[in-house]
Amino acid sequence: MFAETPQSQPAPAPLRGTADEELTVALVIPLSGPAGVFGPSCELSARLAAAELNDAGGVLGRRVRLVPVDGGGAPERVAAEVAALVDVGAVDAVVGWHISAVRRVLAPRIAGRVPYIYTAQYEGGERTPGVFVTGETPARQLLPAMRLLAESHGVRRWFVVGNDYVWPRVTARAALRYARACGGRVCGQEFVALGTHEYGGVVRAIERSAADIVLMLLIGADAVHFNRAYASHGLHQSVLRLSTHMDENMLMATGAEATENLWAAAGYFETLATAESLEFNGRYAARFGTQAPVLSSLGESCYEGVRLLAALASRAHSLNVRTLLRAGSAAAYEGPRGAVRLHGNHVEHPIYLARADAFDFDIVAQL
Repeated sequence: MFAETPQSQPAPAPLRGTADEELTVALVIPLSGPAGVFGPSCELSARLAAAELNDAGGVLGRRVRLVPVDGGGAPERVAAEVAALVDVGAVDAVVGWHISAVRRVLAPRIAGRVPYIYTAQYEGGERTPGVFVTGETPARQLLPAMRLLAESHGVRRWFVVGNDYVWPRVTARAALRYARACGGRVCGQEFVALGTHEYGGVVRAIERSAADIVLMLLIGADAVHFNRAYASHGLHQSVLRLSTHMDENMLMATGAEATENLWAAAGYFETLATAESLEFNGRYAARFGTQAPVLSSLGESCYEGVRLLAALASRAHSLNVRTLLRAGSAAAYEGPRGAVRLHGNHVEHPIYLARADAFDFDIVAQL
């Protein structure tokens, strides 16, 4: 799966530093645009991970320092900014949640030079050497959620609404297969540009389709605007919605009256009642206060990303990408989602199905 260092080339020496040296990480998260609604949760969750690592001695003897980069802009611009930091040696690694359109431009530009931890749920298939993925993929997240809702609610007619870029498009193609496997079919689909606010035409198309359920593949504020339009037409009372990208920030922005019959699938929810999750909630509140941005599945992924970087470095005794590829593929750590382990370049972890209950998620099953 990964390129290996030829046997004739010795492995680089471990990167161990003194206490005053820093390990600088570009934290690429959405601070603007449709996904900017959950950017603050992403930043604070990553800062919590860095602080905890530093309290324990850092990574390879170096203190972790995060350099936030706005990943909410045009993919070429974001990739150019991050690549420039790598080019001049200003960062030792890249971590963060950003859309697949950014990852697809960025990964080839920094491949093999610094470790790149991508934390978003995505369409699957990422194999670029040096890219490690912590997020959910459709086969493990969407398919079991669709199957459970088909069995429990008898839904058969699916309508797909997504943003018009790679993750929604590829996931929608998978949903066509999954719907048939669940005894149903996709009866319609609509794709809209990022930043769309007006959904009247989309909602009318859903009404005409006589769908039982809508699969939402919309990002951030776009999903919020869709949910509000959906409720204003009264569809929230009769036609279910399932999202594989719906965090607690988006739920609050949607408003309690528009969350009826809204379901979400994710690897983490703030209401996850495990010992690891409850401890994480407590540490987050203790460090940032009770008025901090709400913990969310998307924000938590950035905590996981920083922790995975540390686990990889600890296992390989280096941040050199070739060394990580040889030694780091089975890295493991304990996080808010419990014990997780890297298989190849993907993290495997539990995934849950939850139903929106006003401003919280009620977890109903582990998928």
